[in-house]
Amino acid sequence: MKNNRTIEEIHNLLTQKEISCEALVREYLQIISEKDKDLHAFLSVMEEEAIAQAIRVDEKIARGEEIGLCEGVPISLKDNIALKGSITTAGSKMLENYKAAYDAFVVEKLNEAGMIILGKTNLDEFAMGGSTENSAFGVTKNPHDNSRVPGGTSGGAAASVASGEVVAAIGSDTGGSIRQPSAFCGVVGLKTTYGSVSRSGLIAMTSSYDQIGPITNSVRDAEILFDLIRGKDPKDATSVTYPESFVKKSDTWTVGIPKEYFGEGLEPEVKELVDAAVEDLKGLGATIKEISLPHASYALATYYIIMFAEASSNLARFDGMRYGLSEDGEDLLDTYKESRTKGFGREVRRRIILGTHVLSSGYYDAFYGRAQKTRVLIKQDFDKAFEGVDMILTPTTPTPAFKIGEKSQDPLAMYLADIYTVSVNLAGVPAISIPCGKVGDLPVGMQLIAPNFQEHRLFDLGKKYEEVRGDI
Repeated sequence: MKNNRTIEEIHNLLTQKEISCEALVREYLQIISEKDKDLHAFLSVMEEEAIAQAIRVDEKIARGEEIGLCEGVPISLKDNIALKGSITTAGSKMLENYKAAYDAFVVEKLNEAGMIILGKTNLDEFAMGGSTENSAFGVTKNPHDNSRVPGGTSGGAAASVASGEVVAAIGSDTGGSIRQPSAFCGVVGLKTTYGSVSRSGLIAMTSSYDQIGPITNSVRDAEILFDLIRGKDPKDATSVTYPESFVKKSDTWTVGIPKEYFGEGLEPEVKELVDAAVEDLKGLGATIKEISLPHASYALATYYIIMFAEASSNLARFDGMRYGLSEDGEDLLDTYKESRTKGFGREVRRRIILGTHVLSSGYYDAFYGRAQKTRVLIKQDFDKAFEGVDMILTPTTPTPAFKIGEKSQDPLAMYLADIYTVSVNLAGVPAISIPCGKVGDLPVGMQLIAPNFQEHRLFDLGKKYEEVRGDI
């Protein structure tokens, strides 16, 4: 079977009985067995459960019953999303033996649709990083070049899709953690409008940024999965009923190009490919307009200050007393210290320390308070820009995938890799990364950004762009 098939192609194979669901799942499991020895996209594989579920789909087909569009389609799940009865590590020794007691909201949606979860994928510990080098369980490699990173933090999820180990994946995006690895691995990644997909069952890192979304082989597949997993959830107060009345179809688009995103730091080869994508959109009838996001230069600092603060607060629960790793100490404080020292990796400890600092007395207003005020200005920049354009186009990343180990000793260089993605999470708006070419063998992505609850704009224009470009 050809790798990198779409959901609709799989559905047609099953309904036309060209392959049984069991044979399909076994084939994908075989691909994982062969490829993942080197790739290390998966932390766990649920072989028995997947085959049993596939057999039930075959029985349904044999009875002449209709199956849903996503039913029987193999998918992977980032290992910071709860799957009942399975180990959910968040890439950390702290949760190495933690077994989830319930399904995340998105898992419930996947189960209702009959999708088959083949396994849990690798990530930077507690979703902190940009390369999947910070996992406590080893580095994931880029399927296009095993000497390079797949991006992060959803690096395992993106690699599992790009390598053909699954048809699609579910990841999470805090500052680019779906879009950046999707760009590095040459697949499609969607960061959804904040609140459109429930965070229930997602191990929290930065609650005001975190969003769950799909990684797929096509824009159409991203649309299918988004429609599947979105919706109001009583267990997540930030989730909303998606306002269908907002959706307005259009065949003409005005696309804004922010001048701040095409300056220093953007590799010339990446700029050339993104410029070519702009020309392709012109050919589709889009109007291109230069715009300004004047507070863009403050986005990275603003993002990280708030992220450090919220992460330090969220990770306070991992104290060695309630659940997760517990190391005995001489007294209660010593138990806390031993558990957190051995349970958390270097990057997580760094962010907890910085977060505690920016929230401390005397520094709260100078750092955290000012960052929240600047966040409002960044959101206002987007609101103003969307008064004159339907979407905004930027590079997803300033460079293609970098070498494993190249930035691991330089946290600032690693943080700068998120320069084009973090402002989207600050503003809460939706964005999608779509492959737009390659530098040598390394994929490059372009990012389309839309107003809140206007994912349909990303899908409509993205699908048209894919038709023009074909296989890149």
